[in-house]
Amino acid sequence: MTTDAVRRTAAPLRQEVVNALRHDIVAQEFRPGERLVESMLCERYSVSRTVVREALRQLESEGLVRMIANRGPEVATLSIREAQSLYEVRRALESLAGSLFAERATGVQCTELVARFSAIKSAMASGDPVKRLEAKDRYYDALFEGAGNPEIARMLRSVHARTQMLRNLSLATPGRAVRTVAEIARITAASAVIRDPEDARIACEEHVTAAAHAALTAMRRLENGN
Repeated sequence: MTTDAVRRTAAPLRQEVVNALRHDIVAQEFRPGERLVESMLCERYSVSRTVVREALRQLESEGLVRMIANRGPEVATLSIREAQSLYEVRRALESLAGSLFAERATGVQCTELVARFSAIKSAMASGDPVKRLEAKDRYYDALFEGAGNPEIARMLRSVHARTQMLRNLSLATPGRAVRTVAEIARITAASAVIRDPEDARIACEEHVTAAAHAALTAMRRLENGN
């Protein structure tokens, strides 16, 4: 087998492990602060240490894993202050993305955003936390594409990766899934139907503000042992 063939084989395998480990962290198979032992991960995913280490490095770059001196990799934890800061950034960027989508998106992109919203409704009704986050990620992919600003997309994907567990915590709040659907319905209408940049901006701001409130409230409750 040639070197190029080996690389082509190894890269998809690494990505499979990245996806599987990311899924397990979001689903809280691994808890925040839990050590990620390489030998255990090799056995769990039936891959070599090299593949596991590459996957861990990628998830470290996404903010889901932290490398701790004299301890090794562990599932990242966020302080309440760090979470607040990330939500502030997310609110500013998503509001801009929604506004730009309303201004710039093509008819095809608007149709796609509406379709992605329909998928969110189905995912929220399923109650599956991973399906919910995956549906929201696909929705945001469509929103970012229509906004036509790759830098916003790059920065927001980084923020979303770092707040994956918080997003899951927010959606687990009683009644939050129903409110999320209503909030995203407003974003979709303002951005892709009415095409009102200001209303889209406000709708995005209010959605992130509500998500932040739910997640931060849940974090404080867990911190207090309630």
